[in-house]
Order: sequence, then structure tokens, then C-alpha cells
Amino acid sequence: MSRPAAGARAELALAGVAFIWGATFVIVKEALQDVSTFLFLALRFTLAAALLAFWLRNRLARGTPAAWGGGALCGGLLFLGYALQTAGLRWTSASNSAFLTGLYVVLVPLLAPLVYRCGPRPVELGGAALAASGTALLSGGLPSAWSRGDLLTAGCAVAFAAHILAVERYSRQMDFERLSLMQIAVVAALAWAAAAWIEPARIVWSARLWTALLTTSVLATAVSFVLYTWAQGQTSAARAALIFALEPVFAGLVAWTAAGERWTAASLGGAALILAAIVLVELKPAAAARHPQDRA
Repeated sequence: MSRPAAGARAELALAGVAFIWGATFVIVKEALQDVSTFLFLALRFTLAAALLAFWLRNRLARGTPAAWGGGALCGGLLFLGYALQTAGLRWTSASNSAFLTGLYVVLVPLLAPLVYRCGPRPVELGGAALAASGTALLSGGLPSAWSRGDLLTAGCAVAFAAHILAVERYSRQMDFERLSLMQIAVVAALAWAAAAWIEPARIVWSARLWTALLTTSVLATAVSFVLYTWAQGQTSAARAALIFALEPVFAGLVAWTAAGERWTAASLGGAALILAAIVLVELKPAAAARHPQDRA
């Protein structure tokens, strides 16, 4: 398969992942009324790790090289992003959290030069700026006064940006199946530790909790992270971050379809800017968007 074709398939896969994550937002939000946050994450990622280990058991037995440190780093950054986002929500609004988390779209092309020692590409910076503007319209923009929660959530954006860059690097050093399982297992272990030490464990077994656990562990974690990790080996981190900016758009569409939430003019404008950002970057051939040392 040619690299442009592989990149196109990878970006379609990333759009599918963004849709799954956006579609499950409402399900998770309702389920968290019945369970403490870190316990939910621990159960979700443990179930996903078990399912993935069973699903990939034959491939994992091949004994291909594994970058254990890379897997631990990816998992640690992913957990840090979830933890900081969750902690930040205690002291900031959901709209502030949505916008500040979405800043990882801008941070990825800005941080990439530190990893790859090459300057940021103007088209990717322009796309990131457009996507950030769209996210601002969707969520209400920057907070007028920064609280402790806002600072924690900004840290979460840095962690998610670093995670995308780390997955891009290590997905090209080991098989994506093993890397997917390793980072999910690391998040599960850290979530169990957080559930024991950071917050009181609380759970009420209900139909909506079971639905959320099954949906997120299978689709939003096991399947999504395999697709995500594979796709990161085929396209750049900046393009992946830009595509993930579609997540709040998909979340809004699902909320509108399932819960009857209305779209405002600002929401429609924000979604249009995010789509325009993706079209802008997609006008540049996928092969040219890869980092120089990653080209054959």
C-alpha cells in the first residue's frame, strides 16, 4: 500500500475514533453518577486490557521486539491527561475544561520540533489555530480568570499532546498491537492506585453503568486505541491532533440527535472552523506531512 493511501486510511480511522469518543461522552457522563471517576477508569481500562490480551493472544506470542519504556511512557502520559482533566473539573466549568483540553491541537505542532528537531509546518500551525478557534466557539472560549482547575486542565492538554507525540514515535519502533495493550494496562494499573488513594471509591451497579463500561471498554478503549496506535504509525502527530478536534463536534451531534440539545450559531460556526482546518491541512499531500526522518 502506498504511503498516501495508508495515510488516508489512517486519518479515516482517526476520524472514526474521534466519533466513538464523542458519541460515548453522554454515556460516560450519565454513568459517573453511579461510580467514582478513577474507579470507573480502572474498571474500563482493566476490562479493555483483558479483552485486548485475549483478542491479540496469537500475535502477542510472536515475540516481536517491544519498547517497554515507550509503552510505559505512553500509558503514563495518557493517565496523567485523564487525571489532570478529572481533577481540574472539580474547580472549573465543563466549558472551560472542554476548551483548555482542546488546546492540545495547537500544542502538538508546537512541541513536535522538540522531538523531531525540525520547525513547525505553517499549514499545520494554521490548521491548529483554526481548530482552536472552532473549539473556542463550541465551548465558550478562554476563562476570564484562571482558577486552580483551569491550570490543572491546561496541564492535561500538555499531557495529551505529549501522549500523541509519544505514540507517533513508539508506534514506529514496535508493533502497534503490543503498544496498544501496554499503554492500556499502564492506565489500568495507575487508575487502580488513584482509586485507592486519591478519592473514596463509590459504585452503584446499574444498567447505565454496565452499558457505559461495556461500551467504553470495548469500543472506546480496546478497539479505539488499536486503531489510534496503528494510525499514528501512518500519519503525523499534528494531523492526528487536528482530526481529534472533531470529537466535540461529534459529541454535539450525538447530543443533538439523542438528547435533543440545540446547536447555537456559535456551535455551528465552531464546527465549521474545525472542518475548515482539516480541509486546509488535507490539501497538503499526506506523504509530505510526515516528519523528514520518517520518510522512506
